[in-house]
Amino acid sequence: MRHYYTADAIRAAEAPLLATLPDGALMRRAAYGLATAIARELVARTGGIAGRRVCAVVGSGDNGGDALWAATFLRRRGAAADAILLNVDRTHPAALAGFRAAGGRVVQTISAATDLVIDGVVGISGRGALRPAAAEVFAANTAPVVAVDIPSGIDVQTGAIDGPHVKAALTVTFGGLKPVHALADCGRVELVDIGLDLPRTDVLGFDADDVRALWPVPGPNDDKYTQGVTGLLSGSATYPGAAVLSVGAAVAATSGMVRYAGSAAQQVLSHWPEVIASAGPEEAGRVQAWVAGPGMGTDDDAKAALRFALDTDLPVLVDADGLTLLSKDPGLLTGRGAATVLTPHAGEYQRLAGEPVGDDRVGAARRLADRLGATVLLKGNVTVIAGADGTTYLNPAGGSWAATAGSGDVLSGVIGSLLAAGLQPTQAAAAAAFVHARAANLSAADPGPRPAPTSASAILAHIRTAIASL
Repeated sequence: MRHYYTADAIRAAEAPLLATLPDGALMRRAAYGLATAIARELVARTGGIAGRRVCAVVGSGDNGGDALWAATFLRRRGAAADAILLNVDRTHPAALAGFRAAGGRVVQTISAATDLVIDGVVGISGRGALRPAAAEVFAANTAPVVAVDIPSGIDVQTGAIDGPHVKAALTVTFGGLKPVHALADCGRVELVDIGLDLPRTDVLGFDADDVRALWPVPGPNDDKYTQGVTGLLSGSATYPGAAVLSVGAAVAATSGMVRYAGSAAQQVLSHWPEVIASAGPEEAGRVQAWVAGPGMGTDDDAKAALRFALDTDLPVLVDADGLTLLSKDPGLLTGRGAATVLTPHAGEYQRLAGEPVGDDRVGAARRLADRLGATVLLKGNVTVIAGADGTTYLNPAGGSWAATAGSGDVLSGVIGSLLAAGLQPTQAAAAAAFVHARAANLSAADPGPRPAPTSASAILAHIRTAIASL
């Protein structure tokens, strides 16, 4: 499990160590970890450390001190070390003294012979884009960059970018991950343990092991009913494909049984003959969770079907046309006690919330979840899943292969199957998002090593492979 901490939480955890360790010890501990990571990167890129050249771009305060000490340690291992001081008067004095004593050079520009640049401009307290002097330095740079804690110019909490910023190949952070490490492009991220005693956090991220532990696996005494019966209200004469995709995803995600209720039964059964189809939800029979919305339209019949699902005491996932209906009549959720999962993209979010998502996607998802008493899965390259209790999962997709028509229908079916199997709504949404992203990446890489455009049908075809890979 990945845990993401605010800058305030990190600083509070550092305070006891700063009060008890010798002056500068915590910084040198962090810098040694940073230098070790940079050394590995140098070896991987150039084959060695001795004779290579690094350049630290140094801002004021501790972040610049970390960069200078790391450059000092690398200098002691035989690398040539340069430093550009963006604010000489506020450069960390002890770190600068150690750097100069080791033979480091203070320079004005990054040499063309530089093998690697260390971004020590701002740390977790920084705000806003790079200042002009720093932006000019990095604009002229062609060497790979290792960022200290965060790539400078990117907001630590939201991942927002509003101007010049550092593009990092590697980011080395200390103590605990920060939201930016999931929400923005930080290159590869390495975490250095510096001995912080961090509190519990409510911003999390699944690893493959977490999803594997949660994913329903039938036991020797299970049958098709005990494994979860998923009901789907999707598709229409206009959008029958939405039914085929959402139902197929529920089948692929190991539902014990899938029941379809809607007007696209013929198309669904031609693809998935194992599905039980009916004309409407009243005739569908017993289910353990409903998926409502993908391609079902927004007419009176669609609204009646959505109302039927929401009036039950079963978990319900609402997507696509169902979200449009909810945005027009949020009273459909009034009095609902069972779990509800909403899966909007940015436009659907704006219709539901009455305001755009904005830069703070975590805050936006949490506000809507709190207001509606639901789990909100805010789609994007980094999917944000916010529970009504404030617990939030971040799922970086690692690419935008899932940004294709019908992909959301597939995701809905997978989440619905996990809800039917009894998973809690935030965990069901987060685990499904993880598998969906993996399936999208697998489909883009099939059949060769070079990623290629994919489709919702191809993503669906790789759902089983993605699950099996866990």
